[in-house]
Amino acid sequence: MSLPARIVTLLVAFAAVVAGAVFIVVHYIGSSLTVVNYAPQASGGTVNVVLQEDPQNNSSSKPDWVSYFVQDPKTKAWVHTTLFQVPAGTRVNMTILGYDGCTPLRNNYFSKVLGTAGGIASVQQVNGKGVAGPTQIVSKVDSWAGCNVGHTFAIPGLNLFVPVASPPATATLCSTSPCTSGAHAVERFSFYTPKHAGTFRWQCFIPCGGGFIDGNGGPMQTLGYMMGNMEVSA
Repeated sequence: MSLPARIVTLLVAFAAVVAGAVFIVVHYIGSSLTVVNYAPQASGGTVNVVLQEDPQNNSSSKPDWVSYFVQDPKTKAWVHTTLFQVPAGTRVNMTILGYDGCTPLRNNYFSKVLGTAGGIASVQQVNGKGVAGPTQIVSKVDSWAGCNVGHTFAIPGLNLFVPVASPPATATLCSTSPCTSGAHAVERFSFYTPKHAGTFRWQCFIPCGGGFIDGNGGPMQTLGYMMGNMEVSA
């Protein structure tokens, strides 16, 4: 390879490294997202956390990206963030409102409910008129048997993987976020935080990044959308 060609190759490689560094700073380190603090609400070794996942969001920059929201425990307002804080050594009772439609899992292994208390979750469907159906206790939400999983909530560091149920495929989805009405699934499960402080990444493992290679880019790898942090405080 000639000297000019080597120089061009090095410059291209350097530019790629710089671009990657900028992406990390902007999307991860430099995030100005709100951290919703549930720690003061804990009582008796238990804390209740509420999330919702929507087919769109209320941001001005990426409104068409699928997204999670976190509910403020004091005001009950929905915050467009994926950062929340809970105490160490605590049972987290998680409720996720699933407003987004179904997307089959690439690997049906993640249809299993893993790492929750009792290895189970409860699922309830609410129709477009706000009428709730019966609650089902499940150890699996089989996304290959039917179109019934919208996203997942997974904390790999805690070996927690939970498929989040979706409304029926025929349902009319909420079109304005954060969603306050419309057909949705209500899923509940519990897990325990470690006895030490730390930051634990959580993420959706369904390829929900429309328009990106294999669906694994965009919202799936960006804080504030389908990836977040659970901060555990001592």
